Amino acid sequence: MTDAGAPPPPDSAGPAGNAPYRVLARKYRPSSFDDLIGQEAVVRTVSNAFETGRIPQAWILTGVRGVGKTTTARILARALNYEMPDGSVKGPTIHMPTLGVHCQAIMESRHMDVLEMDAASHTGVDDVRQINDSVRYAPASARYKVYIIDEVHMLSTAAFNAFLKTLEEPPEHAKFVFATTEIRKVPVTVLSRCQRFDLRRVEADVLMKHLANIAAKESVEIEPEALGIIARAAEGSVRDSLSLLDQAIAHAAGQVKADAVRQMLGLADRTRVIDLFESLARGDIAAAFKEFRDQYDVGADPIVVLSDLAEFVNFVTRVKIVPVTADNVAYGETERVRARDFASKISMRVLSRMWQMLLKGITEVQGATRPAAAAEMVLVRIAYVADLPTPDEAIRMLEQNGGGSPVVGGGAGARGNAPSAPMASAVSATSAAPVRMPTSSPTAFGGGARPQMAAPAPDPQGAAPQLRITSFMQLVALASQKRDVMTKAALEGDMRLVRFEEGRLEIALEPNASKTMITELAKKFEMWTGRRWTIIVSNEQGQATLRSMNQAAKQEHARTAEADPRVQEVLSRFPGAKVVEVRRLAPETPESNGNADYGSDDPPDGSDADDDL
Repeated sequence: MTDAGAPPPPDSAGPAGNAPYRVLARKYRPSSFDDLIGQEAVVRTVSNAFETGRIPQAWILTGVRGVGKTTTARILARALNYEMPDGSVKGPTIHMPTLGVHCQAIMESRHMDVLEMDAASHTGVDDVRQINDSVRYAPASARYKVYIIDEVHMLSTAAFNAFLKTLEEPPEHAKFVFATTEIRKVPVTVLSRCQRFDLRRVEADVLMKHLANIAAKESVEIEPEALGIIARAAEGSVRDSLSLLDQAIAHAAGQVKADAVRQMLGLADRTRVIDLFESLARGDIAAAFKEFRDQYDVGADPIVVLSDLAEFVNFVTRVKIVPVTADNVAYGETERVRARDFASKISMRVLSRMWQMLLKGITEVQGATRPAAAAEMVLVRIAYVADLPTPDEAIRMLEQNGGGSPVVGGGAGARGNAPSAPMASAVSATSAAPVRMPTSSPTAFGGGARPQMAAPAPDPQGAAPQLRITSFMQLVALASQKRDVMTKAALEGDMRLVRFEEGRLEIALEPNASKTMITELAKKFEMWTGRRWTIIVSNEQGQATLRSMNQAAKQEHARTAEADPRVQEVLSRFPGAKVVEVRRLAPETPESNGNADYGSDDPPDGSDADDDL
């Protein structure tokens, strides 16, 4: 990716070549804004700034490794000092079709007016003082003196402080370009003096096109699937993708195939990972064991297998939510087709549960003395809960069976008539899920129905109607109706009711409550109800806050639920489970016909209570 007018880079040479070999990341390093990929926002902002003459004294570029921070800094330095021998260019420009007077020296980091400093090895005050001393002198030959400081977050606090005055009021001929991967470690006093650019990760499909162009220039034949593997492995880093492409070319010694790239990166066969996913979704632990062992025997790392499996679970989930995701060419045709099929059959609760268990399982395998055995146990847990009923479904089963043993696990045949005990063991690895009691329960406030507000009374004189509020709970309900989250939270958690009259509220405040909110509350109540309100802060203790009353009521409901024989039956069959919340069940609707091979659909009441499992 060189300029159109730049001399071609040295060709790759073998042992008999005259020119030394240059890695692809250096050979195709961008030298103009036209060469940058995936950073259109940066190019547009800089272009507009140059055209209007609104050029800041300092830029700070941030982003992950390999997205082009240092390269962009050099391109900025080149654009600021772009000159033609005939003097046709009078100022900074982003249009650089040919090499100018200073371009070659700037891009090779040897121009005397463009100083590059690595803050990782120059962290002290003395290094910054040298810049402060030299910035006063005019440039020797270029239009601007440009100071490029890489990894600027590595500067010491004293060095940053020494920089502030120069950075705020530099001479007209001086510009600063900072680059960092840790923007949060840069003091805000420095950030406020710079124009910030966040360089984005490059999308996988954009990287694929970029790598395909470079492979064509290098006369290398490479499979599209191999390009997709490299692009995804690079995780948005252009430099990493070029380094991996360089390695793949050397590894293949000919046509670069997807299998060779997988072997080079230590990745499992994507098709086999999808087969493993399907076995787990069906609850077929025997097939899952065999597939995992086959991959392990050919050299696949257990952690890599689980990581690839988690990545595919994530891909299927994204396809289920946004179907157009399956059109991403960075994924192979097999992955996209089968992901669409799985997304249409597997419920969201099953996918989210697989993701949670894989995430926890990968951590376990990383710390295990026998990674393969630990990975197999993770697969056991996933397969056995593939069609596990939710707590709601378990209670319904107990009711239908008259308190007998619930029938769980539609995939028991695939497991070879596995006993129910391992299933209960598998559940112990999951988090506690809420149990909903089918009986109604009063709220903590008033012990009955939701507070109702009186309708506005019409004023015979033609004045604005007033909303009648007769209780503190009606005030809370009014704040909820007005969607004022902050006021509702303050009423429930920061105030203890002492006395209430219509138009008059006497409260005690919690120690951490803000005393400045009283005036604001009075204004809001007057605006909402059409009448003036008096709010008094009392020294009396008052009642408990609504939040604490609600928590106490929830705990009492949980204790009542645990005493229910049906709940005790469920808890006995799921060791480690506990009641954490009690909710009122919505009216039941006929269940939809799900695909039994992949687990049932979401609960008929539209809730996702089982997602906590």
